[in-house]
Amino acid sequence: MPEYSFKLNGEQVTVNVPGNVRLLWVLRDILGVTGPKYGCGLGVCQACTSHINGKAVNICSVPVEQLKPNDEVVTIEGLPATVGKDLHPMQEAWLKHDVAQCGYCQPGQIMAAVAHVNKARKGPGREIDDDDMDNIRNICRCGTYQRIRAAIKDGAENMPRGSRPNP
Repeated sequence: MPEYSFKLNGEQVTVNVPGNVRLLWVLRDILGVTGPKYGCGLGVCQACTSHINGKAVNICSVPVEQLKPNDEVVTIEGLPATVGKDLHPMQEAWLKHDVAQCGYCQPGQIMAAVAHVNKARKGPGREIDDDDMDNIRNICRCGTYQRIRAAIKDGAENMPRGSRPNP
């Protein structure tokens, strides 16, 4: 079987799997990383959202063979290390605003929010606004969207500028 290497939450990992196996299953079934969730397998619900090289990606749609050894995958488990804390400011905001009900979609929501805030801030003096949040399309069956929006605004205010997107 072929070997594939990449960085996962700051550590280099190597797996022996067929190249067409989706990254979600490599993380969950081979490497034991359970933060990204399976929802639809089509990249629609976005429960699996994680970061690849700082960009939010639906990893249920990414074959492991697309990763290169220097690609950095960050899941919810590795997110705090990107700011050198026990919890990322977005995770703290999620707790403060009591966002989660069942919690199934929350890792993907948080990862998408962090990536969108980092992207929005690339413009000079730019902060995340309602238009940015409208582009976060993760599906939440519990319907906590108002609390999610409040947490994203709060988390964005507390995210350090210029923080590195990956550990």
